[in-house]
Amino acid sequence: MSEVVAMAGQAYMRQLQAHPLRTKAITSGVLAGCSDAIAQKISGVTNLQRRRLLLIMVGLSGATNCVTVEQHDVYAVLWSGRPFSQVKSKLKKDYASVQLTAWKFWPIVSWINYEYMPLQLRVLFHSFVASCW
Repeated sequence: MSEVVAMAGQAYMRQLQAHPLRTKAITSGVLAGCSDAIAQKISGVTNLQRRRLLLIMVGLSGATNCVTVEQHDVYAVLWSGRPFSQVKSKLKKDYASVQLTAWKFWPIVSWINYEYMPLQLRVLFHSFVASCW
């Protein structure tokens, strides 16, 4: 098993060297999609909202550095298929606390990322932490 993981890591690093932007964009999109799928399952959705997954994966992979985690959360609420009144009340209720928490959490993550992560792995690290967030 460890050989398979090592080979996958080496293949990823080769792709990162050969095609850095494409590899980072795909990595970000895949991790965002996986994160959203897990969040949907945890929230009790029986059938995954595939349109929402696709929009998140394509949107984030196309604009890796332009979409913040907070914007991603707003988009996820908007794409959830709820009536606008529910979306508006959820944003009004939760957005301030999520934003304040993000202001405490993401500067630390960014500091660790810029201080300790090699340049070619920074998007992977940030996307992984965002998936856990």
